[in-house]
Amino acid sequence: MRRELTNTTTSKVAKLLDEIRDEGGAVALGRVLTLLIHTQLGVEEEAIAAANEASREHPMRVVVVSRNKDDVRAEEDARLDAEIRVGGDAGASEVVVLRCYGEIGSQLEGIVQGLLLPDAPIVAWWPTFMPSDPGHAQLGQIAHRRITDAAAQREGCEAITRLADAYRPGDTDLSWTRLTNWRAHLAAMLDQPPFQPVTSAVVRGDTASPSVQLMAAWLRARLHVDVELSEPADDLPVGSSGLSQIVLHREGGENSITRIEESTGLMQQTGQPDHRVALSRRGLRDQLNEELRRLDADDMYREVLEEYARTQKEFA
Repeated sequence: MRRELTNTTTSKVAKLLDEIRDEGGAVALGRVLTLLIHTQLGVEEEAIAAANEASREHPMRVVVVSRNKDDVRAEEDARLDAEIRVGGDAGASEVVVLRCYGEIGSQLEGIVQGLLLPDAPIVAWWPTFMPSDPGHAQLGQIAHRRITDAAAQREGCEAITRLADAYRPGDTDLSWTRLTNWRAHLAAMLDQPPFQPVTSAVVRGDTASPSVQLMAAWLRARLHVDVELSEPADDLPVGSSGLSQIVLHREGGENSITRIEESTGLMQQTGQPDHRVALSRRGLRDQLNEELRRLDADDMYREVLEEYARTQKEFA
């Protein structure tokens, strides 16, 4: 079910939510968090679809604030249009879409304040453009967890540098989340014989990808070795994270994981038979699901950002 309000206020939206709850039952019971999505006008649907799917694991209230990329457009009259989605249009959540026009788009914290679930954690997500300092952004200041996506920016690696400079506990980025499968397979490989130290590493992939840069920083931070970055060979497919191959050099030879198909990697280890591993291209829903499973600070992400920033300064 969808209900729309034109040229409205937050209080009217909250009142309509209460009426819908009275008509259809206690639809808000069991909600575990409020997800605030800040995006651009006209591109809300992909993020809403991902949030609806994620809500089946994390029942929540989704509040979408969309506006023009510029904070304020003087030529626009100040206006707030709203849409409420429940039932089949909202997965296991309830979705409130707030479309902001004109100067009203500069008052985000006040707009969403009356729609937050009481005594529930708040997660802020910027799926398209992102603030240079998420922790100081209006929605970031009231959120326990802040999710950005450097890969969605025009200069993804520069975005990672800004995130490193502005990091606060609770920050994370989907460029880091996309590395989970790779990191898990590498950790499993190092837990198997031969138990020899890694002397150096090579990361092959799109070097303009924030995920590739973060993978190299993670290897440097965890293994304390030199890590070479290079573009992939022409015959190697590049995954959604921009990675195509990781090679670890040991005294006894090379160990590697190579993407050979869209959802499959080949793990090669000295003295062991080659075998295939799952390297599926995780969709936005799966990435968001992973980040909603934890609301505490991601210390490893912080360490990787620090390592990335340190390396950038060394080569500047």
